[in-house]
Amino acid sequence: MKYSLTIGWLYPDLMSIYGDKGNIIALQKRCEWRGIAVTIKKISLDAPSSEIRSSDVLVMGGAQDSQQTIVAKDLVKKKEALQEKIENGTPGLFVCGGFQFLGKYYKEADGGIIQQLGVLDMCTVNPGGKRLIGNISVDASTFFGRETMLVGFENHGGRTKIGKAMKPLGTVIKGYGSNAEDGQEGAVYKNCIGTYLHGPILPKNPILADWLIQKALEKKYKKTIPLVQLDDSLAQKARETVSEKML
Repeated sequence: MKYSLTIGWLYPDLMSIYGDKGNIIALQKRCEWRGIAVTIKKISLDAPSSEIRSSDVLVMGGAQDSQQTIVAKDLVKKKEALQEKIENGTPGLFVCGGFQFLGKYYKEADGGIIQQLGVLDMCTVNPGGKRLIGNISVDASTFFGRETMLVGFENHGGRTKIGKAMKPLGTVIKGYGSNAEDGQEGAVYKNCIGTYLHGPILPKNPILADWLIQKALEKKYKKTIPLVQLDDSLAQKARETVSEKML
């Protein structure tokens, strides 16, 4: 049986900063190398909600404030479809601004409150002043069920805190994480992952790319489909080099 997946890329023209397009490339290539057919669906302004509903994986990157303002107005129209997919267990990766959009609100440095989608139990506050910038390493062993370290690059002014219904993606080893206070990075709800790791995150951490692919196949075909093992020695070497430089 030949398998196929449709990747819904949310706002590729507006929400793809710091190389986040690489996440799409990583998913596509790691599927194709295994003989899994891939369709990349670009879902931008005024695209119908049906485009979200027909996707097997959802990916959304970050952007600057001006682009996020534009996206916010359009995303409200797609809230129902997005929430439906997340609640039904469709895997998704939401980075930085995309991550923040899923929360209840974003509090600006001047005290203004920007209501977000409210899809996930979390909120973001920007205290102003210092941005959280730099390389970051995260212990994600609990999430993956085995010793795993994720690496990436963070650059964000917002500090995000998650509610009791959610779990962090991992614990910060080096860097700031979601809020530079509680030592946590990212958030997990069902098969939805939010994170501040750019870089992009998936080429640097193929284990996470494969997790998304695996969950998407299970959801679509309603059975466990073992993934063919790929040679990730080069990616592993790069991760080790980054980790050593952060010590």
